[in-house]
Amino acid sequence: MTPKRTEDRPDLFHVALDRVINLDHPLAKLAEEFDWELIRSEIEPVFCDTNGRPGADTRLVIGLFYLKSTFNLSDEQLVGRWVENPYWQWFCGFRTMQHEPPIDPTTLTRWRSRLGAEKLELLLKQTLEIARDRKLLKRQDMSDVNVDTTVQPKAIAFPTDSRLYFKMSRTLARLARKAGIRLRQSYIRVARGLLVSQSRYAHAKQYGRAKRSEVRLRVILGRLLRDISRKLDQCSGKYRPGLEALLALGERLWKQQRKDKNKLYSVHEPHVECISKGKAHKRYEFGCKVSVAVANRSNWVLGVQALHGNPFDGHTLTGAVHHLVSMTGVKPERIFVDKGYQGHGHPGLGKVHVAGRIPKTAKRAFRKLLRRRSVIEPTIGHMKSDHRLERNFLKGKEGDRINALMAAIGYNLAKLLRAFGWLDRIVTLWSDYILPLARVILNGWVNQFLPRIVAA
Repeated sequence: MTPKRTEDRPDLFHVALDRVINLDHPLAKLAEEFDWELIRSEIEPVFCDTNGRPGADTRLVIGLFYLKSTFNLSDEQLVGRWVENPYWQWFCGFRTMQHEPPIDPTTLTRWRSRLGAEKLELLLKQTLEIARDRKLLKRQDMSDVNVDTTVQPKAIAFPTDSRLYFKMSRTLARLARKAGIRLRQSYIRVARGLLVSQSRYAHAKQYGRAKRSEVRLRVILGRLLRDISRKLDQCSGKYRPGLEALLALGERLWKQQRKDKNKLYSVHEPHVECISKGKAHKRYEFGCKVSVAVANRSNWVLGVQALHGNPFDGHTLTGAVHHLVSMTGVKPERIFVDKGYQGHGHPGLGKVHVAGRIPKTAKRAFRKLLRRRSVIEPTIGHMKSDHRLERNFLKGKEGDRINALMAAIGYNLAKLLRAFGWLDRIVTLWSDYILPLARVILNGWVNQFLPRIVAA
């Protein structure tokens, strides 16, 4: 059903938060800047009114999404720390101190799957609107943008053939048992022993014995595939579609060779790709490519997209620009990219400048913009280290899109919090020090020179 509203009525036995917290705190001030009613009107139509119990309060869940992406927390850590932090409770719409978790952490998973990346784009738009209203992001900043791609690694183990054979065999045997298929042999214990033996032989540099263990694991996988395929007619019901899909993945894994393209690298995340970005310390990364668009002058993240299929960087530029325009409503005039975008073929919506040699006829302002192309690199670094882009724990391709989007939201929200803190310090400095000093100087000047002026 439609999400319920949090009815936080005054209570004699509860502590009012406005008597506990500092209302000039950046997080308390930022809570007043969001258009919560607009967020409700966009999100609540996703829910129906005819069945089920009412969902959690929209402001509560969206506030938790903002806090999770900003402070780099898991769902369980977020709900646990929410009880301890009165500023977080105020940000989520509560006005009295709460001593119990507001929701179960699994509620956030269900909300993410229901909303999807398209609805969550509204949260990124809200951070940009607040920055524009506070004059922290100008229209000129959005007309000159930097675009680059990075890899969003998936939360999978490093794929080795022996581990993949073992995991596929174990998954097939378990699902066949659930589906009611009686196997000749499940091979789970045998496969586990072979996996341990293979890793120990490889560690001891006994590569012949390690290879024999790996071959036996592959043989076991082939036996299970043939046995389940013969008995697939015994399975009818909800397990059959999943078992057929898993059998197709198993056949793909059993047949793939070392130099094949589009190989299978994970059993539970089969869409994962192997991407090489030329890093010396990390030659291969397993996940998906992410395109990021950043304001050239002020480093605000204006757009982010998770891209599957490992596309060429130049072919992602048009999609990144269109997504940027949908987020900001401003068409970029100049787009700065690195040499990986050579041959991009971008048709319009801004002139593309590839980093490299600076023209001798370029003016000083344009030279500065070209040199600032590289500021997108530390921005991506902060999104990875501080906002959960380094390792994606969300499921599927939609989870890739949501995690990339939430990393951008967390980065912008952290910038807003820092900006609000600096604005408060400037106001305090002006009101507590500069104005009193100016009054003293002005009064002294008046007392010293006014009598002379009147006498003259």
